[in-house]
Amino acid sequence: MASETAAFFERWNTDQQRLKECTPDIARAFGGMFTAMMKEGALTVREKELIALGIGLVARCIPCINLHVEKCLKAGASRDQILEVAGVAVMMGGGPSFTHVPEIIQALDHLEASS
Repeated sequence: MASETAAFFERWNTDQQRLKECTPDIARAFGGMFTAMMKEGALTVREKELIALGIGLVARCIPCINLHVEKCLKAGASRDQILEVAGVAVMMGGGPSFTHVPEIIQALDHLEASS
């Protein structure tokens, strides 16, 4: 699984470039919404990223988990805060969310080792 996490991050930029080439309207629309919603506001960027990570875990979206762990760390969240968000997400999402917590741990391990 850890190698899957590393492979995800290695191909992410290439995949996104291809997405922009093939579906520019989708990329532009989503990118604009993402930028507007994830900027500093009543909530900090760190708080928004932690929320996004929790939702990604409940939705069982592995790319969302990987990317929002990365964004949480960049926004100043600690490993403990990220893992606590995982706990809240499991409480809300139950067993299916629980089975994806290792994805968060693998992303944390990969990103911390890479920095």
